[in-house]
Order: sequence, then C-alpha cells, then structure tokens
Amino acid sequence: MTMLNVGRPTRPIGVLAPEAPAGHGKGLAQDEPLIFELDRWGKTGVDFDGEDDDLAAADLDGLIRTEAPALPGLSEPETMRHYVRLSQKNHAIDLALYPLGSCTMKHNPRLGEKMARLAGFADLHPLQPQSTVQGALEVMDALAHWLTTLTGMPAVALSPKAGAHGELCGLLAIRAAHEARGDARRTVLVPTSAHGTNPASAALVGYEVREIAQTAGGHVDLADLAAQLGPEVAAVMVTNPNTCGLFEREVLEISRLTHAAGAYFYCDGANFNAIVGRVRPADLGVDAMHINLHKTFSTPHGGGGPGAGPVVLSAALAPYAPAPWLVRDGDRLRLEEHGDGGASLGRVCAFHGQMGMYVRALAYMMSHGSDGLRQVAEDAVLNANYIKARLSGVMSAAFPDGPCMHEALFDDAWLEGIGVTTLDFAKAMIDAGFHPMTMYFPLVVHGAMLIEPTETESRRELDRFCDTLLELAAAAKAGEVERFKGAPFHAPLRRLDETLAARRPRLRWTPPAA
Repeated sequence: MTMLNVGRPTRPIGVLAPEAPAGHGKGLAQDEPLIFELDRWGKTGVDFDGEDDDLAAADLDGLIRTEAPALPGLSEPETMRHYVRLSQKNHAIDLALYPLGSCTMKHNPRLGEKMARLAGFADLHPLQPQSTVQGALEVMDALAHWLTTLTGMPAVALSPKAGAHGELCGLLAIRAAHEARGDARRTVLVPTSAHGTNPASAALVGYEVREIAQTAGGHVDLADLAAQLGPEVAAVMVTNPNTCGLFEREVLEISRLTHAAGAYFYCDGANFNAIVGRVRPADLGVDAMHINLHKTFSTPHGGGGPGAGPVVLSAALAPYAPAPWLVRDGDRLRLEEHGDGGASLGRVCAFHGQMGMYVRALAYMMSHGSDGLRQVAEDAVLNANYIKARLSGVMSAAFPDGPCMHEALFDDAWLEGIGVTTLDFAKAMIDAGFHPMTMYFPLVVHGAMLIEPTETESRRELDRFCDTLLELAAAAKAGEVERFKGAPFHAPLRRLDETLAARRPRLRWTPPAA
C-alpha cells in the first residue's frame, strides 16, 4: 500500500533520522523504527512464576524450547503505540477517497461491523452441532436468497473465499458439467482486458487459455470470438461491465455465440456494483458469475484476510455446486455434503465460508433494500461520469465517446512530450494527500490511469479529488517536472524500486552485524 504524506523527508527502513531519536519526529509525524529495533532484552508483558508446578513443561518432552523465541520484547503500551503509529502512515478509506479502479475500495458501514461482532455470530465454531447454529444458517439462507434474486440465477455457492476463488469454483463446475456428458473440452477464451485472475484461474483448472481481441472502442471483438469458438472451447470468461469501465453492449450476442458452440458463459462479477438492481446476469445468458462481497456489498476488502466470493450458477451448472448444500426441512436448516444426485464437485474450502462476511453483506442489503441497491449502481455510475467530465478537459479519456460505467479510464496521451509519466503523476498524488489510482491497467490502454470513486463518495469529496488532479496536471504542463520525478517527497519512504521489491522481497529482518 502506498504511504500518505506525513510531512517529513524519507529515510531507509530501520535507519533513524540523524536529528531525532526513536519515537520522535516533526509534530505528530513521528519516526517509527521496526518493531525488532524497539526490542529490549528481557522485557515481557506477562510474568509467570517458574516454580509453579501447574506450569511445569516436563510432559512436553522434546518440544521444550532450548532458546528463547526470536520475538521482540515490548510492553503492551509500547506495542499498541507502535501499531497505531504505523496505521497513521497509511492511506485508508476512512481518511479520503480511494480511487483504485477495479478494486471498489468503498466505505464499510459500521452497522455491518457491529452486527458481525454480535456474540451469536462472532463466537461460532464450524464444528458446532447444526442444531445450535440455526440463526447462522438462517443468515446464510437469507443471503443466498438476496443473491439469487438480484442475479436471477437459481443457485449460489457461498463458500468461496474471494473473487479468484469463486472463479476457480465456477470453472470447476463447468469442467464437471462437460465431463458429466463425456465432453472433455480443454480451452477457455478470455478477453485481452480481463482481470489477471481470469486466465490464472482457468490455467489452474487445467485449461489452455486463448485471448479474445478487443475493438478500438474497448469491447469484445465479436468477429474474433466467433472465429475462435469451437468444439474444444469449454467456456468464455467476460467481465461486464468490463475493465475499461464499459458495458458490453453485445453481451446477448456473446452469450448466444458461446452457447451455440456448446460452451458456458462465465461472467466476472467484480463490477456488479455498477449494475446491481438494474440488470440481472441471468437475463444476459450468464451460466456462472462470482460476486465479490467486498466490492458490491461493502464487506472489508480481503487484503489476504477472510473474504467472500460467492458464485451464482445457472440451472445447467447448479447440480455441480460445491458442498456444503443448505437444505430446509420445515422450519429447520441443515448442511449436506452432496448435491442433486451426488453430482457436487465437493468442497472448495475446509468449512462453510466466512460468517463475518455473510453477516456484513446481509446487513448492507437489508439496510439498503431493493430500491437502495438500485441507487448504489446509479450513484456509482454517476460519480464515475462526474469525474470523467471534470477531468476530460485536461486529461485524455481512453474512450471519450459516450458515458462510462463505474470507473473512468484515462491514458497518458495528455502527458506526451512534457517529461512526466503515469507513474510520476501517481507518485505526486501521494504528496497531495491522495492514494494513486490504478496505473498501467488495463494493459490495452497505454499509460492507463483507472479511477473508481464508488457510490459512497459525496460531490464535495469528488470535487476535492478532481481539484487536486487538475492542479497537478496544470503543474506538469507548466514544466514543473522535478515536482513529479522526485515524488513523493513527504511520505515515510521515497520512491522505491518496486520491480526489485516484487522479485526479491526482503521479508525477514536481521540485526546488523556487531
């Protein structure tokens, strides 16, 4: 995550600024060393009586430690202050607009957080008897009802833990359906502008991935799709609205061509927040679609932690949905391990999914209602078009003709000849107090700058963001190149070699040699 302006020059990780000892800085922008550098030998927040027979470790045999664990010694207040200071160095959605396109970083309502922390949900254990978790099963059943109603699909698998995991689940169901009819197909078609997880998921399932070309207007090239469809194609994966921020106007024809070739139509539902309550994917001919609950229904963005990526399935794929299946018997609910006729593809995770995400998403749905969810889509599209309209006079829109959907996409044509790149411009945004937008993606747009304001931003915040970008653009065009080439100047760290950091990350701190 890119760091926010904290008002002081950079220093290397783990090296204190020479004018200030540890824990000091300029005003409230305090220097903060690594937690291991705060270590003081022998300090601990817990004190055990070594003579207490109840704490004897004799029964551990060979598991008894011979050396102390390599953990830093800090008191509880020191530990708390360390992590609070670190949190103040990061940009967050609670500080300002988060313009990352295709990530839908929007406000998480505190109501959902409160509901998820209720004892009946927060203290559940996946191996509890089902008779003791009927309330949790009711939440799952209600969430499934909302998702199938909003999408028009007859079945949903709740257990996938993220969007990419949902892709894997949907593709496994597609493979199972083909194999069940003795039709072993080996190819999946994916547009050039697709999210990177689409081809990765298809390859993980064992499919050969082939690209579908894109038109100059940013849509799937129907002629290329038709030319590539054949008896070896298992599925076509299309994001709609797509990653260029455009609705695939020919989606019905995409579906018709796909089904005529005996393949299934997989829709990447990452951008469902742009059409929720307005368009039902089932009416577009979709067979499988994952829904990122964090994107459309405002659960916390996963970031490697617990997430949820439910997959809705058509009638043709429903029998192959993963276990467990939620079944109602009268006024009781139960989880079963087998689907219709035992055709389920089995489990895709150890238990039943992430209950905390289910509660948050359902609270969001119920607090908005059907009309409120429709407004979510309308406001998301309105906000993106407002940004596109305000910035297009200075920055160059990648697809200037007509409106966009939930995100506004710009290229770097407006920067040509002034010595500033997309990366330079994005880094200067950090000094101005904003997290950069998505850069260089989608790859089909040169120097792409993808901005997604989401529906949770007010016009006042949109104007503050646009005013900042317009001021930066004016500075770039006025020749203030060094302001951009050296940025960020006011972050905890200056510009890093991000390629080297990705290829050769240093994930373990070691003390300097004595």
